[in-house]
Order: sequence, then C-alpha cells, then structure tokens
Amino acid sequence: MTNDETTTHRLTLLGAGVMGVGIAALALGHGVPVVLIDVDPARLDRARGEIDREVRRARLMGALPAGRVPGELRTGTSVAAAADSTAVVEAVTERADLKVKALTEAAATVGDGAPLISNTSSIPIGELAAELPRPEALVGTHFMNPPSLIRQVEVIRGPDTGEAAMAAVTALLAAMERRAVVVRDAPGFVTSRVLHPMINDAIRVLAAGTASAAAIDTLMEGCLGHPMGPLRTADLIGLDNLADSLTVLHERTSDARCAPCGLLLEKVRDGHLGRKSGRGFFEYTEAGA
Repeated sequence: MTNDETTTHRLTLLGAGVMGVGIAALALGHGVPVVLIDVDPARLDRARGEIDREVRRARLMGALPAGRVPGELRTGTSVAAAADSTAVVEAVTERADLKVKALTEAAATVGDGAPLISNTSSIPIGELAAELPRPEALVGTHFMNPPSLIRQVEVIRGPDTGEAAMAAVTALLAAMERRAVVVRDAPGFVTSRVLHPMINDAIRVLAAGTASAAAIDTLMEGCLGHPMGPLRTADLIGLDNLADSLTVLHERTSDARCAPCGLLLEKVRDGHLGRKSGRGFFEYTEAGA
C-alpha cells in the first residue's frame, strides 16, 4: 500500500495515554496522519517523545512497512482539531461517562460519514451508543498493547452499528495492515472477558503466597504457552486500567472472578501501576520501558 492510499485516512485520537500513544505510533508508522487530542498539554508534550520511541522500536523490529513515509502528527487540547478527520478513535479512561462525553463531542465535530471508534476493553458498545446522537456510527476496536506489534484487532459490532461504519473501520485497519476479527457485543467481548479474570486469579495466587510473581509467569509461559506471563501482562496493561476493566466486568456480569482482588487494588492505591510508573508486580528501570 502506498502513502497516497494511506493518506486518504485522517485519524483523530482522543486521549494521549498508553493506548492513545500506541495507536498513534501504529498509524503514523503506516503513513496515516494523526491528530492527538488530550486536555493536558504536558501529557501531549510527553506523548510526542513516547510516540517517536514507539515508531523507532517498531521499525527496528521490522513491524512497519519499509520505505513508508511517516504520517504527520498534530496535537491539540480541543476536539475542534478533529473537524477534517475521516475517523475518530476514543482511548480515554475506562469509564462510560467519560467515553460518552468524548464521543459526543467528536460526533458534533466530524462529518456524518466518519466512524466513531471506542477502544474500550470492557464496556458494551451498545451501552455507549445509546447515549450518542449517531449510534449507527459507533464501532468498538480493541487494540492490544503494543498495537504496532500485534496484527489482530478485536472489532466489536454493536446492536446499532451500521454497515458504512463497519466498512470504514475495516478499511482503516487494512491501511495499517491489521486484521479485523469481528465479534458480537458483550461485556469484555472475547479478549478481556477471558484474559482479565485469569490475570485476577493469578494475582490472587500471588497474594496467597503460593508462588512468586516470577514463578507464576514462568509456569504460564513454559507450561501453558503464554507468550508473556499474566503478571507482566498486567504491568503492560496498567494496573489501574486492569482494575477499571475488571470493575466494569463485575458490575455487568456479576461474576465474582471479575471483582478486582485486594492486592491489585492495593497496588493501584500505592501508585504502582506497572510499566508506565516503573513498578507493578515487577520493577522496570525506566517508567514506560
């Protein structure tokens, strides 16, 4: 795919956190121009450096197309900067009210043909769409971290999602050389509904003193074929994000396994959020490394 083909897409990302940065790096590395929006100017300043590092790492690992001219990155603190976008991805905190607010503002700014995409890990798309002026425009896309290295994307079709929105999202993912795996709407969809309770169980095993964090991850990797153990995965997700996702699942399914366990909540209260803070279930030499 040439740069002419990728620049037919103009992506706006709402939220400059871990996933916003990761999705931006993926898009830019494939030649798609990006507007990154966050209410915190300091967060946007840090995001530029983080995105540059992500793009360089992905290029060194051969995860980006050779010879592709990177897309242009613009930043802003207002959704007004998204006016000419062909798609908007919301990647804010895992709270339905904040997601609805961000998506509603975007819907009032972009053209009617632009899909609204929520990168929620757990909240049903139908629940969010019910609060929007154009429910047919909303699609769920659950990118895995880091987006530049994982080629499959879980795509959630809500009960009101229209064909035009699905086609536009599929085309955007194809421009970024990502395979869309479409699933039905439900709390946690497939990946979070399976993975997050399992991680919660692993944390309970750690809290019970059955094994160390390193031993748990080594057994899950070596015996059960997990590419990364559940506790390092938790650190990569962000322990605050994991706790929020589990809370959403518990509230909407009443599954006791989804209630965030005490050790997880303790880590969050102490500010030990995983890689992004430099310490979680493991320690990292550089926050975000």
